[in-house]
Amino acid sequence: MAEVQSSLQLQRKIKQVLAEMGQVIVGQERLLDRLLVGLFTGGHILLEGVPGLAKTLTINTLAKVLSLDFQRIQFTPDLLPADLIGTMIYDRRLDDFRVKKGPLFANLILADEINRAPAKVQSALLEAMQEKQVTIGDETFPLDKPFLVMATQNPVEQEGTFPLPEAQVDRFMLKVFVDYLEKPQELEVMRRMANMEYDYEVKARLGKQDIFAIQHEINRVNISETLERYIIELVFATRRPLQYGLKDEARYIQFGASPRASIALNLGAKALAYFDNRDYVLPEDIKEIAPDVLNHRILLNYEAEADSITTPQVIDTILRRVAIGR
Repeated sequence: MAEVQSSLQLQRKIKQVLAEMGQVIVGQERLLDRLLVGLFTGGHILLEGVPGLAKTLTINTLAKVLSLDFQRIQFTPDLLPADLIGTMIYDRRLDDFRVKKGPLFANLILADEINRAPAKVQSALLEAMQEKQVTIGDETFPLDKPFLVMATQNPVEQEGTFPLPEAQVDRFMLKVFVDYLEKPQELEVMRRMANMEYDYEVKARLGKQDIFAIQHEINRVNISETLERYIIELVFATRRPLQYGLKDEARYIQFGASPRASIALNLGAKALAYFDNRDYVLPEDIKEIAPDVLNHRILLNYEAEADSITTPQVIDTILRRVAIGR
């Protein structure tokens, strides 16, 4: 009974985190939800949206609410891998070299405009994301846990950028598109920001031990064999659409989703179930997280572009056409 009560307390704390974030962030509930999915399942988030949508404020505020260390890294063309991971510097007092750790040694990392840095810098970040450790000189240092990277891309201005290769984009658990706010939400933002005396100080609602406990609880969420197979069918439908009667989609899909998509769908669905106070996954959980898991893992060809077919449209068709228990 005590264990059940503990789980309920943790779920209440998640609601408190969202409520506390809502005191500062307006109208980005889906973004907050996906950040928590990534944090509690060990994944990383790629955001795409125009400037001014509170992406930096969101993850900075989240760090305060969760009592975690936060670092923002502005990616630029002249950035070097050492600017991320750190380097060896000479200490005259010791007459020896010592390690100076870089900004990656934090819990929450905002990699702002990641596509503005060259490939070697992107690779250094993505290697740290995958391995959860970095090597400086001859020493290897584990990164602190939890460790979440939220990388942003500006979809408007592409001049002078270095697009992430598909194999590297695949390392992000979710890709979330952030859109403009609705009129009432933007009105609320305007009123808050126009009031120069408005200064809400968020309160810490979760600590590291709570986060580790929530990760353990999410891992225990049940997913039936039928839904496990449904996840596999969805992923295979992106690779072999003709076998699923998706003739039009077969013309447009150049590459389907990787095995990382299957894992991300499983973990993401469990997290959504847990956020909804359930210890079992429903088909709706899989369908809700699927667009964010698949939209950067399905590569469309030039014919799709010519016909104005988008990845979200393809994903929507797959979710409607692939049956559960197929």
